[in-house]
Amino acid sequence: MSLDLLKTKGRPLAKQGFTWKDLVRKPISKLDCDAFSRVRVILMNGIEEEAMRFSHSCARMNKEWQKDLAMLRRVEQHQHTMINWLIPADHSPLETTIAYEQVAIEVTAALAQVEPDPYIAQSFRFGLLEDFDHMYRYSALLDRLEGKDANNILQSYTDVHPGRPTIIQHRHPHDDLRTPYDKNNTSPITKLNALTLVSGEQQTHNYYMNIGPLFTDPMARLLYAEIASIEEQHVTHYESLIDPEETWMEKWLMHEANEVYNYYSCVQTEDDPRLKEIWERFLDYELGHLNHVMELFKKFERRDPAEILPETLPTPISYKSQRQFVMDTLRAEVDLRTDGPNYVDKSQESEKSKRYRDTLNSEGSPTEIITQGYIWQPGGELNSPQIRNSIYPQ
Repeated sequence: MSLDLLKTKGRPLAKQGFTWKDLVRKPISKLDCDAFSRVRVILMNGIEEEAMRFSHSCARMNKEWQKDLAMLRRVEQHQHTMINWLIPADHSPLETTIAYEQVAIEVTAALAQVEPDPYIAQSFRFGLLEDFDHMYRYSALLDRLEGKDANNILQSYTDVHPGRPTIIQHRHPHDDLRTPYDKNNTSPITKLNALTLVSGEQQTHNYYMNIGPLFTDPMARLLYAEIASIEEQHVTHYESLIDPEETWMEKWLMHEANEVYNYYSCVQTEDDPRLKEIWERFLDYELGHLNHVMELFKKFERRDPAEILPETLPTPISYKSQRQFVMDTLRAEVDLRTDGPNYVDKSQESEKSKRYRDTLNSEGSPTEIITQGYIWQPGGELNSPQIRNSIYPQ
């Protein structure tokens, strides 16, 4: 049974408290935890990160709401900490990168299939094929730098295969801007889907910008620099789908609704009882936040939140392997490019993007170099018969 957003009150803000031991809990297990539990942890970390980012931006532009924003933001900070600290220390930064790309692929594919707006769904599929290629490039780096098989993280839910090559993903900034939905004539699920993907991509961009410089291997540093550039493009791509005419208060209300929707999806799909207890608790918290902001919306905009919010939540996000959808999309749309906000065949790609890319790639592309001759093998590249025989000839 779905939640009634307009009537379910959640836990009041004054009763949302934490202790340090409460915040820092036992992490999930790298190998024993189901990969989709980790997908939920990483996505919800991104959702909380976006909540913090929006709250600070909103506070800088709206003095009269600063106290309310500060109160909610402190709780979001602690939710963010509890979730982020669930990732264990035995994940190398590169293994965590593989997990981040799995989130991008599986969640984007799931949302693309339920998105009712054809143009928005096309935009999701376009980004999906690029993140799919990033998985292949990072898997090669993991294999060749750490001698590890990416499938230990992916648990056979997600394929390691080239997508739309990263070398041609570099576009002129104007060719990453899309046509936004019309806030007055789009369905609530479209608004929620766009916010979810902005959150995930923003988090991924931040992560790569933080850990990329920490590698000593020069190829790893180059690879993170190249893919971080694309992740910034993806943030631009997804955020431009959101109607810029939404008021600050409308955006705040949708952010809170999106947090409710995402925690609700986690509660409905999580099998791990320890994680499910966290999702249930934070769903209760977010319903409290939503109700707090609904009252502010009535006070400051003098409008009914029902004008913006759906009465009930959409179907929960599907957390399951989207392999077939991804491969079908790859076969049908790998040659798509952009010209301004439009998707076109590669023969019609914007000349601005071609010139931009030619300059950027003029001394080679790290994503091409790292994958020269690379084909994913179970157990890693050294496990392939061809390479094994070349090392140990019979």
